[in-house]
Amino acid sequence: MSKLQVNGERLWHTIMETARFGRTEKGGVCRLTLSDADRQVRDWLVRECRAAGCDVSIDEMGTIFARRSGKDNTLLPIAIGSHLDTQPSGGKFDGIAGVLSGLEVLRTLNEAGYTTTAPLELIDWTNEEGSRFQPPMLASGVFAGVFERDFAYASEDRDGKKFGAELARIGYRGERRCPDHKLGAYFELHIEQGPVLEKEGILIGAVTGMQGQKWYEITVTGQDAHAGTTPMPARRDAMVACARMVMAVQAIALDHSPLAVATVGHVVVRPNSRNVVPGSVFFTVDLRHPDEKVLLQIDQELRKMVAATARDSDVKAKLVNNWNVAPMEFNADCINRVRNAAKKLGYRHRDIISGAGHDAVYIARVVPTGMIFVPCENGISHNELENTRPEYLAAGANVLLNTVISYDQK
Repeated sequence: MSKLQVNGERLWHTIMETARFGRTEKGGVCRLTLSDADRQVRDWLVRECRAAGCDVSIDEMGTIFARRSGKDNTLLPIAIGSHLDTQPSGGKFDGIAGVLSGLEVLRTLNEAGYTTTAPLELIDWTNEEGSRFQPPMLASGVFAGVFERDFAYASEDRDGKKFGAELARIGYRGERRCPDHKLGAYFELHIEQGPVLEKEGILIGAVTGMQGQKWYEITVTGQDAHAGTTPMPARRDAMVACARMVMAVQAIALDHSPLAVATVGHVVVRPNSRNVVPGSVFFTVDLRHPDEKVLLQIDQELRKMVAATARDSDVKAKLVNNWNVAPMEFNADCINRVRNAAKKLGYRHRDIISGAGHDAVYIARVVPTGMIFVPCENGISHNELENTRPEYLAAGANVLLNTVISYDQK
């Protein structure tokens, strides 16, 4: 089966077809978790998986499992997966490229008449992005025992709608208990979401692990005041204090460059009136570093900075660390099989650490896991301009196909 190749043109067409679910005016995708657009693309995936001869089941977190039978269905399945949800101004490839590459693997095996020894499963994990419901990687986290199901069900979006209720609303609250499903291995293809592979002219990234992440929610409380009558020295301006903290967050990350990254991505100002001194500001901080000791050091620096800035600005600040993922490494055998598949196919490849979080982070806690990266244009992701090339995706899907066959043959 060394010459078995996916249909790259069909894969590209399939991705363009699914981009209509939640399409934005600028050509991107807004497909928030458990939205109507999410339901539409889920319905499409279920139909296509059944058309490919798969048995489809859904667990209580809304995760979709499409199983292709093997020669020995008593064996645990080899899984391929990713996610279908996007950021509010997301692109066509983040997440869904991994799901549809998995679908293309199943279609290719069907056309070749090739039956694996173990069954294969294609998976769509619910709420990987964490844009509408926090924290991210919610379904895979429940699957791996990181979160409780009821914790996930209680998560609310900005409108106060709960995850559990919205899951039922779109018809994807399944009956299968989430932690009860077992896998034999898990592989995930993804665009890199960074510039390394494209810059170096490398086609395949064998992902060795992921950097650690910490998320924070910070609320700064000062005093609402009249913009025209309150002297500058008398103000307790929460927005000014927030601005100082934001600049300090950047400075902390730069002090630990080039590996540290820090982002303030969400800010809410109250009362948000042009002629009122802001009395309260809520903002988020995302910290990442591949070394856990350094990440903990940055955490301490952030906490001290927030306290000192609040004191100097005569405001109060509450910091909540609401999500943490430690740096991790993927299974050595899975990594080697990705490398070997790329080498066998003649693709330039290199080891790479993921700067982004993926469902594979949590799944790696309970099953041997590997990831494959393909380049994306200018390293842009979480953006409507996100793009890659058909030949990149085809190469990644070919590596995925050969990796799965190799793992199955062992």
